[in-house]
Amino acid sequence: MRRGIGVVHVVFAPDSATVAAERAAALGFDHIDVPVTVTDDLALPIGDRIAPSSPAEGCSTPAPPRSADEKDAAALWDRAAAAYRRVPGMLLEPWGGSICNSIERVRAMLDDVPGLRLLVDTGHVAGWGEDPAELLPWAGHVQLRQACLGQIQRHPDEGGDVDFAAIIGRLDALDYRGLMSVEYFDLPDYGWPLDDPVGHAVALAAHVRSFL
Repeated sequence: MRRGIGVVHVVFAPDSATVAAERAAALGFDHIDVPVTVTDDLALPIGDRIAPSSPAEGCSTPAPPRSADEKDAAALWDRAAAAYRRVPGMLLEPWGGSICNSIERVRAMLDDVPGLRLLVDTGHVAGWGEDPAELLPWAGHVQLRQACLGQIQRHPDEGGDVDFAAIIGRLDALDYRGLMSVEYFDLPDYGWPLDDPVGHAVALAAHVRSFL
């Protein structure tokens, strides 16, 4: 099965989704992931729509940030699970600073929300110190990024803990029918600075294509 490789619009920030799609197409990407608010015709097909504030059907939503207060954390978990149950077809994106920041906690949320599917970001899972391949059975979309414990984005030439040959092999074994998109970002306000997200994304796409 031929697998295309897309890219997430944030790689080209602060460009608009329209400009990002044009740049992505010129670089050989097959689709682009954009915010749910984007309605323009783009130079590439849309792979995923991202709804950052609240879940939306057919869109991915990051898990909410975790709370250090145990009582607040329990209430936050219950509210999130209830929201996901109300929106079948949404995709949950676990990440290290969220309430779903371990394989165990992601599995717990999957148990609480029957039928829930995931956006599996390899960088986030490797960044908190586990293997993203463990979450692939529940993947509805996959974002690709090299990373290691405590460092959620690394250039593929620097190496890291994500074994992309194993990721592709696992997806093939699962007969995965969803899409894959590369994501790097320059977001210093979130503690994630990067001088050249476009160069990193192009290099990783070339690396991953060698396994397709």
